[in-house]
Amino acid sequence: MKIAKDSVVRFHYTVSEVGQEPIESSKDREPLAIMIGHGNIIPGLENAMQDREAGDSFGVDVAAADAYGERRDGLTQRVPKKHFGNQRLVPGQQVVLQTNFGPRAVTIQKVGMSVVDVDLNHPMAGKDLHFDVEIVDVREASPEEIEHGHVHGEGGHHH
Repeated sequence: MKIAKDSVVRFHYTVSEVGQEPIESSKDREPLAIMIGHGNIIPGLENAMQDREAGDSFGVDVAAADAYGERRDGLTQRVPKKHFGNQRLVPGQQVVLQTNFGPRAVTIQKVGMSVVDVDLNHPMAGKDLHFDVEIVDVREASPEEIEHGHVHGEGGHHH
């Protein structure tokens, strides 16, 4: 089966900045499971998967604009320190902050006595990325998965 909208794809990946050493890989854990056409992964990688099949392996360079977006200057916020719990915070550290819109990765810029300045850009914003991908399997999404917009079962969301 070829990958298309509403396909469930399980795949392994290794990601790096273009021309750099790998940053992260799924090779030592379960494959990632996503549904195509529902914004589950970055657009450039999703587009590169179109029309591929189980067993395919490929490499693709994804420009920052089609990955995590370009860096935006001034995208900072001052957050009360209490929102970080008892974490020891240092400038440059990346942490996940719970927001009204769900968890968000932020980078600590400055730590004060009662407030913390954070950079809200995604840590990978402004970076051109290279992915090595191995498609493990492809199947049609169930009607329930399509309705919910994400994969259920193995490698996916459990209700």
